[in-house]
Amino acid sequence: MSQLLKVKKLKTAFMSKEQSVQVVRGVSFGINKGEIVGIVGESGCGKSVTSLSIMRLLKGTSGHVQEGEVIFNGKNILEMSEREMRKVRGKEMSMIFQDPMTSLNPVLKIGRQLMQGIMLHLKLSKKEAERYAIEMLESVGIPRAESIMDEYPHQLSGGMNQRVMIAMAMSCKPELLIADEPTTALDVTIQAQILELMKDLRDKQDTTIMMITHDLGVVSEVCDRVIVMYAGKVVEEGPTKEVFENPQHPYTEGLIKSMPKIGLKQKRLYAIPGQVPDPMSMPRGCKFAARCPYVMDKCLENEPELLDVKETKQQSRCWLTEEKSKGGETVES
Repeated sequence: MSQLLKVKKLKTAFMSKEQSVQVVRGVSFGINKGEIVGIVGESGCGKSVTSLSIMRLLKGTSGHVQEGEVIFNGKNILEMSEREMRKVRGKEMSMIFQDPMTSLNPVLKIGRQLMQGIMLHLKLSKKEAERYAIEMLESVGIPRAESIMDEYPHQLSGGMNQRVMIAMAMSCKPELLIADEPTTALDVTIQAQILELMKDLRDKQDTTIMMITHDLGVVSEVCDRVIVMYAGKVVEEGPTKEVFENPQHPYTEGLIKSMPKIGLKQKRLYAIPGQVPDPMSMPRGCKFAARCPYVMDKCLENEPELLDVKETKQQSRCWLTEEKSKGGETVES
């Protein structure tokens, strides 16, 4: 399987009160062609900032990529000019944003917003682009697609706008689709329809999908591999089935325990104690140590590397992994 995307030691920071605060702290991972990979973690762990860094969409914010590489189709897109990047965005890689109400232009009709990208990247005539845009709206389960082409975002519900965003992102058949919480605003039946649509995209068009979510149910249903992030770093990675059945990092274990189980009566759902550390004052050592049930003295002093887990295809950033995998290979170098 050839690798489509390779992120190497990506570091992204934001300026806050004349201080640079690093929120993505050396993230590295790869995604193979035709894979669906889930990136999971609590709010504030750096998932969305990683995706915006990959798409080069931090311009106009206080954020900037400090260092690292993002290799897409063999090219480092962090070195591309803005003009070159505009040709890549929308056509070769596309993104479904978390909040459609702030991502869609409020003064342009839905049809015009959809057709702009289609005409630019697919070189279709206005009439062909209109017909194709209607087909795309219908494919994401939007009723009366023709009349919605003439409506503005404020005339639609949040869920409908989310589906418009999904249609827009998928319209140019990108090689890589980055989906940031794509089903958050949707009801369960539409959510299932959208997830089925994404699986179809992968199966029929070989689209590679990077899905950012904190819904582990979505991950277990559609993702081939899962990358778990905590405090701006990857803490575990591996095939979805292996990670769910045998989590190697205590944080992953806590996330899986937090999921409600069908048929199991519980007075209270499990919750990981404590909070994600503040990026402005990161503790020494392992960033999960204050919340970890297995904490050891060395966890408080030194941060572990991401290590290969012996006898599985997983990787974990935990001193327990080192204990279990003496002689295991360090992934980061």
